[in-house]
Amino acid sequence: MMVAEEICKQLSDREIVKKSLADIDYFSCLYDRYEPRLFRYIKRIALVNDEQAHDILQEAFIKIWRNLNDFDQSLKLSSWIYRIVHNETVSYWRKQKSFGKDREVKLNIDLFDNTSRDLETHEDQEQNDELTHEVLELLPLKYKTVLVLKFMEDMSYHEISDILKIPEGTVATWINRAKNIFMKVAADKHISFFN
Repeated sequence: MMVAEEICKQLSDREIVKKSLADIDYFSCLYDRYEPRLFRYIKRIALVNDEQAHDILQEAFIKIWRNLNDFDQSLKLSSWIYRIVHNETVSYWRKQKSFGKDREVKLNIDLFDNTSRDLETHEDQEQNDELTHEVLELLPLKYKTVLVLKFMEDMSYHEISDILKIPEGTVATWINRAKNIFMKVAADKHISFFN
């Protein structure tokens, strides 16, 4: 039996964790709260179809459930959940890469600059996304990941640090390097993303 959506909305993440440990039905609240964001995140860092993304997410939520008792209440639950989903996605990506599978990342480069440009048509947006994918595929995974977490998932340096288990200073360094590499690769390919 699923818990009513209205009840879930009234509960904090910590309350959901506590109630889930006492009654598994409350775990659906956690799933419903995070599934859309996590699904989008998986699609952004790995080239997977919807079915594969759901499979990755299902495996991640099984791990979340199995480890919920060990969740450190001093951490932010969303960071802890993203770390598990991130690790599951990277593991899947590495398996696919080892078998020679292609992968793709969606990232809207306009988010890297406060001066976002207005795209005239939907076709322009699609072309921009394709060029972004092309450039991102040439970046090392760690740089691709920090760009997606920072600019697409709108995570703070602290949250990224929790997810990737690296110091915040390293997060800042990786983001700076990733942006520079991204722009250099784009320039080498004669792609312009900014006005």
